[in-house]
Amino acid sequence: MIKQLLYVNNISVSFDGFKALDLQNFIVNESELRVIIGPNGAGKTTFMDVLCGKTKPDTGCAIFDGRHDLTQLSEAEIVNVGVGRKFQTPSVFASLSVYENFELAYKTNKSPWAALLNISRRKAKKRIYEVAEMVNLQDMLDQPSGYLSHGQKQWLEIAMVILQDPMLLLIDEPAAGLSDEETYKTGELFLELANHHTLIIIEHDMEFVRQIAQTVSVFVDGKLLTEGSVENVQKDPRVISSYLGIEYSKQLAKEVN
Repeated sequence: MIKQLLYVNNISVSFDGFKALDLQNFIVNESELRVIIGPNGAGKTTFMDVLCGKTKPDTGCAIFDGRHDLTQLSEAEIVNVGVGRKFQTPSVFASLSVYENFELAYKTNKSPWAALLNISRRKAKKRIYEVAEMVNLQDMLDQPSGYLSHGQKQWLEIAMVILQDPMLLLIDEPAAGLSDEETYKTGELFLELANHHTLIIIEHDMEFVRQIAQTVSVFVDGKLLTEGSVENVQKDPRVISSYLGIEYSKQLAKEVN
């Protein structure tokens, strides 16, 4: 049975009289990998900001896991109920090693019994090594994070979100600035993560979107224009007109033929 993980209803956000987001309904199911696309200013990042508590909406609710209205919680409370976010620009502690960044991010057991028996530390070390291998940083654990490439910093921050053990991962433009090889590896990582987590990803790279997306939602002018499979969305005349453009449509037609 499919379980609904996120239900958004009548969310609106205005800045100085400009309505940045006007979302009537948006639903994401458990273990779904959802990609949001749309032009700049479409409300994509504002939507993520609402879900993580950075921005409070003027109206509406965002019901998570059937129990929590995210719009009524603080950013810390939202993390604690199982929502993690990775922003577009990597934000890591450059002077600390990769391992130390992982340690800071790890969702630890704070009980006194765990500390007394050293269970938490052993469990953390095991999980950190598992996640480091998942993001291809197992050989970089002792390196200062500031020495990593842009792509490796992206992977480090994705891993730091994973270590919080969220049910829902919010990820903003993960392919930005990556090489083709790094982009493909990142896509493979997300497909693997979708076996255990729900992901909402904002992305502009349509090749990357085609690699990973189960369902694509298109935002335009703060509203949900349409959603569906990549194939259907990229053929939609409204999406071509408002976002993808005629040249992209021609290129896609050549690839198909």
